[in-house]
Amino acid sequence: MQCKVDFSQIEIRKLKGCELVSGFDCGDEDLNDFIQNEASLYRQSLLAVSYVLVEKNAPEKPLAFCSVANDKVALGDFANSTEFNRFRKKQGFPQSKRLKSYPAVKLCRLGVSNEFKGENLGTFILDFVKMFFTQDNKSGCRFLTVDAYIAAIPFYEKNGFKKLGSKNEGDPRTRLLFYDLNEIAA
Repeated sequence: MQCKVDFSQIEIRKLKGCELVSGFDCGDEDLNDFIQNEASLYRQSLLAVSYVLVEKNAPEKPLAFCSVANDKVALGDFANSTEFNRFRKKQGFPQSKRLKSYPAVKLCRLGVSNEFKGENLGTFILDFVKMFFTQDNKSGCRFLTVDAYIAAIPFYEKNGFKKLGSKNEGDPRTRLLFYDLNEIAA
């Protein structure tokens, strides 16, 4: 199978403040609506920042996109304090750093154009986000979190994400996952 994407010819760029994206279709109505109609509003309100993956010779046509915002991993993400304490211990936090929450960045949205599904663009974006928050420790962020659609869980697990707590296991639509950025920062 021939690859449609020349990775040497793509780049990720931040959406400009009021930039509109049209014609993007990843097969999910909510994700399409976000990038086409809401991303700039989230940016202007300082709620989330969106990035588009484009070919250098066609910067107006996104192949994929993601949106990120600040988050935290906290006691409230777990069914009880025992589960949270096990999580902290497993992540190797010293006793003196046993806080009630830890800084994270939330991957709010991630979409890949139907035309380019199966080209590893989702993984490319995840690697970009992981490196963005670990190179030069830009924000003191320890975790990357995502409320993954149930169908997307295998994709995220393949990219190193793990289930975070048992609190939302009954949700039929999404599951809270995390990636420990310390795995690549060390």
